[in-house]
Amino acid sequence: MTVSTLPLNDGHQVPWMAFGTGTALYKKDAEKAIRLAIDNGFTHLDGAQVYANEDTMGAGMIASGKPRSELFVTTKLGKLQPGATPKSALEESLRQLKVDYVDLYLVHQANNHVGKLKEVWKGMEEAQKAGLTKSIGVSNFTADHLKTILEIATIPPAVNQVEAHPYVWKALQPNLAIHDQYKIVTSSYGGLSPLFRGKGGPLDPVVEQIRARLEKTRGAPVSDGQVLNKWLQQKGVLVVTTSSKAERIREYLDTENVPELTAEEIALIETTGGKLHQRYFLDNWPPE
Repeated sequence: MTVSTLPLNDGHQVPWMAFGTGTALYKKDAEKAIRLAIDNGFTHLDGAQVYANEDTMGAGMIASGKPRSELFVTTKLGKLQPGATPKSALEESLRQLKVDYVDLYLVHQANNHVGKLKEVWKGMEEAQKAGLTKSIGVSNFTADHLKTILEIATIPPAVNQVEAHPYVWKALQPNLAIHDQYKIVTSSYGGLSPLFRGKGGPLDPVVEQIRARLEKTRGAPVSDGQVLNKWLQQKGVLVVTTSSKAERIREYLDTENVPELTAEEIALIETTGGKLHQRYFLDNWPPE
């Protein structure tokens, strides 16, 4: 199963769906999960220094037998230790991951670098110029955080990974305007939160109605999760997801084969989502 790609503003391409090693795998051995993901079709693997599992993520990549050139590896800069730089922190990540470079390196949290965002972004550019990462970007950056680094950036972020689903889409509009302006790819985590963490919300009947229509059109099963992932895909979003079950992993990747939502269905998801403002990862965003 090939995973289609999104163009980045630096000329590289990124597979539109990634397997994440945070949340369920946080500070846990990720080797089996990574192997399962790769064996079932994932090529984009999304890790982070703070997840404390880069070593087993690397072990899983090696155990899969998949050549490095066929994988897309993302990691994220955590809090900087005294004397460390984004480049030296990435060098340590590369040792843990057992690779020579990553494809994407993100600043994980702006609030880890209060008053030093510009300096940190310059360090990210240095890591890219040194060939340690092909692309650089950010995560959990508000519009104001983006504006701060864009004042001095010679390389704009390629990606901003944020909590993104219909219940925060309206609140993300200031971000999305900057993303559009600088061709920054919006990446989502928690994209299926309305279905799992937010059950009983206004989206439920809308998702079911669209799911039934897609299933009829397709002549094959379509899940609620595929409805929201298809919406994200059609919005040009890079989706980060995870599961410990092979059938669920295949279902996520099968979103590619689900028929497209109509313009009316996309609008209905957004207007319905806009009726409820709900974040599920509150520590990652300033109070609103």
